[in-house]
Amino acid sequence: MGIIGDGLERAVQQAFTRPIPKSAGAQMRYLVKQLKGTKPVAQMLRISQRTVERYVKDQIRRPRPDLARRLQDAVRARWQPRIRERARRQAATRTGLVADTRARFGFTAAPDTTDDARLRHLTLALPPQHAARLFDAQQAGASDARLQEIAAEALKEVYFQDGGRRAGSLVEVRFTDIEHLEFDL
Repeated sequence: MGIIGDGLERAVQQAFTRPIPKSAGAQMRYLVKQLKGTKPVAQMLRISQRTVERYVKDQIRRPRPDLARRLQDAVRARWQPRIRERARRQAATRTGLVADTRARFGFTAAPDTTDDARLRHLTLALPPQHAARLFDAQQAGASDARLQEIAAEALKEVYFQDGGRRAGSLVEVRFTDIEHLEFDL
């Protein structure tokens, strides 16, 4: 995933109601239960099936750093799917998202206006329809470039055009050189 996809995923993870298992054994047992066996877990983590079994029985307690990261990422990606879906649905239908970004914005507008890209720090509440477009595109497997286009359209409507009250001649907003991006539910 890219910066926007990761930001959306972190926002949804804020809705978790229980902490993710901490120990390697608990994480491995969770994955074995989710994937219904040790063989799929071993294939996913690129380790032997016997190693998975040893983690499940707590015969091995401390994984190598690269395996620990893969293990934690795999658990985090599957943790509380119903809570995750409820948070997405609520943001897409009722609450929207809050986007906090520091990035370079350029735009295409009417003649006699400056379209020089400027670095801006924005914190904006995006309405539910924009959150829905972002989550739908993410679920469909859109590239980060496509997610950036959708986010730029949302920022164009909310910030630059202020819901249609100004900058009516603004055609396109480019969202580049992202230094920082966070979403919040």
